[in-house]
Amino acid sequence: MVNTNIPAAPTVGFDLDMTLIDSRPGIRACYQALAARTGTYVDADLAVSRLGPPLVEELVNWFPAERVEETAELYRAMYPEYAITPTLAMSGAREAIAAVRARGGRAIVVTAKYEPNAKLHLAHLGIEPDAVIGDLWAEQKALALREHGASVYVGDHTGDVRGARTAGAVSVAVATGPCDAAELREAGADTVLADLTEFPRWFSDYCSDN
Repeated sequence: MVNTNIPAAPTVGFDLDMTLIDSRPGIRACYQALAARTGTYVDADLAVSRLGPPLVEELVNWFPAERVEETAELYRAMYPEYAITPTLAMSGAREAIAAVRARGGRAIVVTAKYEPNAKLHLAHLGIEPDAVIGDLWAEQKALALREHGASVYVGDHTGDVRGARTAGAVSVAVATGPCDAAELREAGADTVLADLTEFPRWFSDYCSDN
């Protein structure tokens, strides 16, 4: 059940990859470097076309099960060198967080990404949320959303929709990631936006209506 008791200064959660940031160039570069380091083929273009789920869920497609955990550790260690600088902010990302702040609200990031690397991305791009919580995927995201009292969660994946629904938060989906608008609606998103440039107007209407 979606929480309709909206505080005057709401907390809004945002996903990271393909919601606030376009990490595809950086992640592609990191996968290519990982393949060179390990001598194992990884189709980096395919991997970045399905961002969202935890890293290990992608690595099982390329590495034997017994090597996945150690490879994940290597990837995370290599990530700052290869993935931070090429990554860009998504259109409207800074404005979306500013819209929450303009209402006196809090903006938090809840992501499946390894938390230290998520923080590096945001610092590099000058995006300053009130909190960053990493290593949570799909329904697990509800843990952080509830803890921080988030009434809205914004993401680009059906897993983000499930996280919002589990938390009782309004699910706002942006069709900027691997899931198209129809998939996001079918998953139960309350609102589907083309991208974050549409978020400030939606958020203004949402706050006015509640």
